Amino acid sequence: MVDVLPLVEARLRTALGEPDARAAVTFLGTDRIEVLRFHEDDIVRYATLGMSAQPMSDPTAVLADPVKGPRAELVLSVRAGVADTDKALRPLAVLAASPQVEGVIVAPGASLDVGEPLWPGAPFSSVLVAEPGGLVEDLALDEPLDPVRFLPLLPMTANEAAWKRVHGAQALQERWLTHGTDLRDPSRKSVPLD
Repeated sequence: MVDVLPLVEARLRTALGEPDARAAVTFLGTDRIEVLRFHEDDIVRYATLGMSAQPMSDPTAVLADPVKGPRAELVLSVRAGVADTDKALRPLAVLAASPQVEGVIVAPGASLDVGEPLWPGAPFSSVLVAEPGGLVEDLALDEPLDPVRFLPLLPMTANEAAWKRVHGAQALQERWLTHGTDLRDPSRKSVPLD
C-alpha cells in the first residue's frame, strides 16, 4: 500500500512553498492530522495533512473500501495579522478528521460546521467547501487509487450558512461575487442576503 502523505506534502510545498509552522492533532480512534501553515505576502494559508491517508467512504456502506474512494485535504486562506487565525488549527483538524469520525464524504458544495468560532472572535463557525484545482492541483495516484483533491474552505457566517441551506452553494457564491466579498478577510461581515 502506498503511503500517500509524503506525496501530498510534496505537492503542498510545490504549490505553496515551505511551511513556516506545523501542528498535529490526534483524536481518539483516528489517524493523526497535521495542519501546515504557509505565508505568502499578506495571506496565510492553512493546509491539512492526514485526511487523505485513507479514502472517504460512503457512510451507508457495510465495509469501508481501503483502496477506492475520494481523497482530499483542506486549505483555508485568510489575511494575516487581522485576527488570531492560528487558533484555527484545531477546528481545521476536527474538519479533516470528520470523514473518519462521522463517516462523511467531504465534497465541493458541502457545509462543514465546528460548532464554535473558527478562531477567537471569528464571525464564522462553518465553512463552504469550494471547488478544487485553483490553488493546489489535484495529486494523481497510481490506479486504482483516486486522486487527492485540495479543497478550499470559504468561511461562512451563521446567516450565510442558513441562507446556503435554502438557496444552495452556487447561489451563495454568486452573492459573494456580486457584492465583491473579500472571503479572505477574517473579520468580514455577512454578505447582504435580502
